This record gives sequence, C-alpha cells and structure tokens, in this order.
Amino acid sequence: MRILITGGAGFIGSHLCERFLKEGHSVTAIDNLLTGRLSNIEPLFKNPNFTFIKQDVTNFIHVPGKVDAILHFASPASPVDYAKYPIPTLKVGALGTHKALGLAKEKKAVFMLASTSEVYGDPDVSPQPESYWGRVNPIGPRGVYDEAKRFAEAMTMAYHRYHGLQVRIVRIFNTFGERMRTEDGRAVPNFTMQALKGKSITVYGDGSQTRSLCYVSDLVEGLVRLLKSKINSPVNIGNPHEMTIREIAEMIKRLTGSKSKIIYKPLPIDDPKQRRPDITIARKELKWGPRVSAEEGLRRTIEYFKGEI
Repeated sequence: MRILITGGAGFIGSHLCERFLKEGHSVTAIDNLLTGRLSNIEPLFKNPNFTFIKQDVTNFIHVPGKVDAILHFASPASPVDYAKYPIPTLKVGALGTHKALGLAKEKKAVFMLASTSEVYGDPDVSPQPESYWGRVNPIGPRGVYDEAKRFAEAMTMAYHRYHGLQVRIVRIFNTFGERMRTEDGRAVPNFTMQALKGKSITVYGDGSQTRSLCYVSDLVEGLVRLLKSKINSPVNIGNPHEMTIREIAEMIKRLTGSKSKIIYKPLPIDDPKQRRPDITIARKELKWGPRVSAEEGLRRTIEYFKGEI
C-alpha cells in the first residue's frame, strides 16, 4: 500500500512510519515541524519507499499518484504545546482534518483520524467507553485541543455518512515511549527528566488523579489492526491499568535511582481526575490488548531519555 501520514515526524507518527515501512509499504510523511522533529524520521530517509514533505496541512495537501490510506496524526498533543499554540491546534483539528478528508475522498483512500481520550474531558464515568459523550469545558484552556478533536470526529463521521468514505477513528489514551520530546510537558517526560537531572519531581494536585499508560509499541499494534478492520465508529486504544500520578512519579524515581524529592503544586485548570479506557471493543473486534507493562515501558523510555540529556 501507499500510506500518507500527517504529523509523520511526531512521536507516534514516526513510529507508524517505521512500522509500515517494515511491512513493505510505501510511506509519505507530511509535517510542518511545529512539534515534530526531523531526528525522529532521519533514519528512514535512506529507505527508497519513504518520502518526507515539509508542509502545513491546514493550507493544502497535494500528493500526486495513488494513495491507499491517510492517517491524520498532525496536531500539538500535550497541554504545554496547545497552551503555546492554541490557534494552530484548532486549525489543524478543523482545517487540517477537512483537507485530509478531502484528499481521502479524492484518492478513495481509507482515512484514519487520531482522536484522543481528551474528547471525554474530565469524565464522571470510569472506565470511559466509546458510548460516553464526555464532560468538556469548551472555553477552558484545554478546550482548544478537546474541541478540535471532537469537531474532527464529527467531520470524519460526516464524510463517512455523506460520501461513504471508509474511516477509522482512534481515541488514543496516554501513550509514552521513545521519541517523546524532553520538554513535552506530560507526566512521563517531566518526571523522567527531573529525576535524571536530580531536580524536584513536580506533581500537580495531590497526585491522586489517575492516568493509564500505554507503551508506544502496543499503541502502534492497535492502530495497525484498526486500520485493517472495517470499524467506522470510534475505538479506544490504551492500557486499562490505572495508576495515580503519585505512583507514576514514585515508579520513575525508583527506576532512575534518583534522590529527587517529590513536590506538589496546584492542579491546572480542567485537568482530568481520571483516565482509564474501556477497551472491550478493541479486545473483541481487533483481538488487541496491551502487552508491555508500565514498568517495562518506563525502563525503555528512561534509557532513551538518558541519551537525550
């Protein structure tokens, strides 16, 4: 197949490029490098089946020739990023999705949207099933990301219903692993870099809020299986093993052998108190479930971050 990946130089996008190339497909990555990095895909440039286009997908997407699948993964994806780039985040969720869907329609390609667990907002249901509509503050600081993804899902389903486009919508829960940026701002990179540098590990709130950490190789396997399926409605992909933020900080401190102190700061506005996916659909329809434990994934990620210092 020929596969187009927007956000292909990003954390997850670059892992997808690598996976599809290993399977023998032709891959074209598009990225404006706002939060993506060329270093993530540099080893792929020697592969004749790989092409990189530096381009902002909110302006236009022109790709000559046939395209079998389009995976729309372009977007800032951490609270630090979308606080810094609120308007580009909204634009890539709205205009970028529209451009990518238009190309998929033109090429008669399968379209996959990288949505997020953030569509559930600060949930009052746990674990979160795909049928849950969410509890989102549309005008809060996180709303630029949450609502961009909710709009992107609505537009994707409109193209499916009105144009008959084959679509896949993946709601990605907290994912971590190699190629995350050291300054990403999410819990795992923050805690790891602070621990490795001997700085205080900063936990926001009292640390009782939960996250469910999925290692990147498990996520990619789920994405590949979803792409090959016939499921047009949203599917949660993530690890249902729930941990408190405090437990994650303590595990990283132990695995790094750090002497850092854990300190507590006020919780950011609209920070979700719970994150745990209901992956019943993924288990049943995709025969998928996470295999790498949080501890094993963190060991690998810590080794990667040691090389980034």
